[in-house]
Amino acid sequence: MTPEARAAFIRAHANLASPPLLPEIRLYMATEATELWEASESFLEEKGLPPPFWAFAWAGGQALARYVLDAPETVAGKRILDFGAGGGLVAIAALLAGAKSAHAADLDPFAGVATGLNGAANGVRPEVFFGDATTLDASAFDVILAADVCYDKGQSSRSAEWLRRAADASGRTVLIGDPGRTYLETERLIRAADYDVPTPVALEAGPLTPARVWRVANSG
Repeated sequence: MTPEARAAFIRAHANLASPPLLPEIRLYMATEATELWEASESFLEEKGLPPPFWAFAWAGGQALARYVLDAPETVAGKRILDFGAGGGLVAIAALLAGAKSAHAADLDPFAGVATGLNGAANGVRPEVFFGDATTLDASAFDVILAADVCYDKGQSSRSAEWLRRAADASGRTVLIGDPGRTYLETERLIRAADYDVPTPVALEAGPLTPARVWRVANSG
């Protein structure tokens, strides 16, 4: 499937809107979670592609993006990796906050296309990496931002190990946005900020989801 066909699918099934915690950002998002999911399931299953996680502004991502915008010194002038980027929300927030560059890494090719569309809608251009973010060289980045990456046990463990190693490198900041997912490993995590994120009940347990931004401590 071509990038153009993926872009056409995104435009057909998602609308530009602002996440509740981020009125200054617009993303292609599902207006009705069930409708998009059902439309996507039949289409994507036929193509052998994953569900449309890119179409939602998850609570951890909103919290981390809000933190970056409210504390721009965290990313200003720095090289950023948005680890498990989905639609690129956190990378976009970093660029709006003055980052030198932002790479958005995700396994889903639809996520990469969505990131490009979302970046254009906000006047910024994240670099897109389609693949496993744990294969990247952490030394290429000054700040690593990861949100909503702790929903699967195996994937969460691999991500946590890579993020801890990245934090151990001198001068590197690693931040995680998470709403208390089951597989979040809190070892070496230091609380940086807390947010209450308005969320659709179709996605989360209730209309308001507490989410936390954590900093990964250096082992030294």
